[in-house]
Amino acid sequence: MKSIIRLAAALALVGASHVAALAAQISEIRIDWATYNPVSLVLKADGVLEKEFEKDGIKVTWVQSAGSNKALEFLNAGSLDFGSTAGAAALIGRINGNPIKSVYVYSKPEWTALVTRKDTGITTVADLKGKAIAVTRGTDPHIFLVRALAEAGLTEKDVSLVLLQHADGRLALKRGDVAAWAGLDPIMASAEIEDGDVLFHRNPANNSWGVLNVREEFAAQHPDIVRRVLRAYEQARAESQKNPAKLKAELVAATKLPEPVIERQLQRTDLNHSAIGQEQAGTIAAAGLALQKAGVVKADVDVAATVSQLIDPSYLPVGVGQ
Repeated sequence: MKSIIRLAAALALVGASHVAALAAQISEIRIDWATYNPVSLVLKADGVLEKEFEKDGIKVTWVQSAGSNKALEFLNAGSLDFGSTAGAAALIGRINGNPIKSVYVYSKPEWTALVTRKDTGITTVADLKGKAIAVTRGTDPHIFLVRALAEAGLTEKDVSLVLLQHADGRLALKRGDVAAWAGLDPIMASAEIEDGDVLFHRNPANNSWGVLNVREEFAAQHPDIVRRVLRAYEQARAESQKNPAKLKAELVAATKLPEPVIERQLQRTDLNHSAIGQEQAGTIAAAGLALQKAGVVKADVDVAATVSQLIDPSYLPVGVGQ
């Protein structure tokens, strides 16, 4: 019996040593920036992460995510360690086998709505029946569209989905290739202000949180690195709140969009939250159940259990968030 105990202890020690060795070997952190995640722009511009990890000889590599779907692709491929998505999109990624953890909130936005040109005559979701709609699959706008259709008694089969990245969806609407677009800020704000497009269906409650995700394997191997990244994010979030003019300037520079457009985006972006927990879990689970009811998520998926596996507040540094 004693020999078994000694063997178990030895194996545990080897395992702990292996994890410690992996942590010591890290030489690079790959993290995304996105125009739908304004805090990431301040984090990048101020070099907060570079300053934090310089003493460790750890390089910070920045990758742009054009949408939640791209961030999830990069995370799944291992080309990103940290990626910005909508909470509901992260849930769909986890359901589809993407091994990620949502560990931080970077915003509570109303960043999506259903958009049409002012000359289409479309005023309600019911008017979309038989129409072509531009959408980026696997993102909050796609999930928002599915839920809106379901609430109007429609499904994706009642419309024609044109799968495009967000910016191309806006252009398709402008050209008249589609009758509507499931929009995403700041591109949606640009269409609204510059083209006079109409946000004909809005529901802030059906916009899920902006969450920062980490690869599960990375988090298990480097928990302290994750906590340090989140502390840096908190510093950038505080700076974004303290200096809104700076935040706006960074978004203008990154998007090449006029100030009024960025002002509209920021009006719909709440940066007063960062801790992830039960409130986010509730919103994300509600989205998952709505998608399950609409037939997008398979009936045998345990949505509540998957949300529990996805959301992990254990990496939040002490004192983070509200």
